[in-house]
Amino acid sequence: MLVLLPPSEGKATGGSRSPLDLGALSLPELGEARAEVLDELVSLCSGDEAKAAEVLGLSEGLRGDVAKNAALREAGTRPAGEIYTGVLYDALGLATLPTDARRRAGRSLLVFSGLWGAVRIGDRIPSYRCSMGVKLPGPGALGTYWRNRTPMAEVIPRAAGRGLVLDLRSAAYAAAWKPKGEVAERTATVRVLQSKIVNGVEKRSVVSHFNKATKGRLVRDLLIAGVAPSGPGELVAALRELGYVVEAAEPEKAGRPWALDVIVTEL
Repeated sequence: MLVLLPPSEGKATGGSRSPLDLGALSLPELGEARAEVLDELVSLCSGDEAKAAEVLGLSEGLRGDVAKNAALREAGTRPAGEIYTGVLYDALGLATLPTDARRRAGRSLLVFSGLWGAVRIGDRIPSYRCSMGVKLPGPGALGTYWRNRTPMAEVIPRAAGRGLVLDLRSAAYAAAWKPKGEVAERTATVRVLQSKIVNGVEKRSVVSHFNKATKGRLVRDLLIAGVAPSGPGELVAALRELGYVVEAAEPEKAGRPWALDVIVTEL
């Protein structure tokens, strides 16, 4: 099973004195593209601060991230699983997983990133600020940049092997790689809907906090249970056994992913 995750806007700071080693990151085929994006980001943030903040979409309170980006090549690093924080990662609780589940997480979790393309949770990276929605001077819109890079189209299916692809990315990060053909047929996307009864009628809506927290718990439960579904149908059965209310829509046409709705009533 390969689980595709978004990163988090919030990131832990600090780390070891060991600087970034691009060659040591997983999916080394992405190395050239990573270096190009990194060079552009560092160059942008080493110049006019106001321009960099505008390109990166930073508020006045986040202006300090410009200087942080400018020093990325010398900054200390931590495993990506420690760098990414926020609701989904709090619910996932990587640090508190049992040993076997932590090993499974290292093998199966892949975090998409505007800067790195995609990394595994054990890859050592510095704290940074560069979302997939950013349009850098050289590469342009990063979602399009990564999607059009041949290595991305090759390495993700290879990382998936012959198992299930569980796609939990938000729309901006899903733009960087879209499953096709046979891989798409064993891919499942997940939407979390909060169910409320209003005046005796059920109302369902997407609520960001519920969505992120539920996805984190869902991945945690799958890792602890040690289940390895080979396809979306087996995933639905596994999630229901774990107590989730799941509605599944099998694609009408071949070569498309399954769409799963997980229904929750409370956080």
